[in-house]
Amino acid sequence: MVEFKLVIADPKTGKSYKKEVKDAEASVLLGKKINETVELHGMPGYKFVITGGSDYAGFPMRADIQGTERKRIYAKGGVGIRDIRRGEKKRKIVCGNTISPKITQINLKITAYGPKPLEEKKAEESKE
Repeated sequence: MVEFKLVIADPKTGKSYKKEVKDAEASVLLGKKINETVELHGMPGYKFVITGGSDYAGFPMRADIQGTERKRIYAKGGVGIRDIRRGEKKRKIVCGNTISPKITQINLKITAYGPKPLEEKKAEESKE
């Protein structure tokens, strides 16, 4: 049983929407990498780009780390690294760029819009 929490960003409005997907819908996302385009079953016409995510322990996904497992990296900036002094590097644990069952949250950005706005879809789900 695979379950993901999706955070969908809308660049036109600047809003983000949450959606949970399970089993068949979620299995479409397995094996996809950051910066790949994805279409979801429940949203016809919409296309999304995977921008990141985090695993069950809260470690962020990073586009420059290949694979699905966690790694300890030595970095001076980017995803998972907060502001540090000039010339300083930090040792941090991050996840790879490929979606696996250990990932719990996936961040998406809308690239192509469907016939219905996402706000209407959200209202329909809340009524059920």
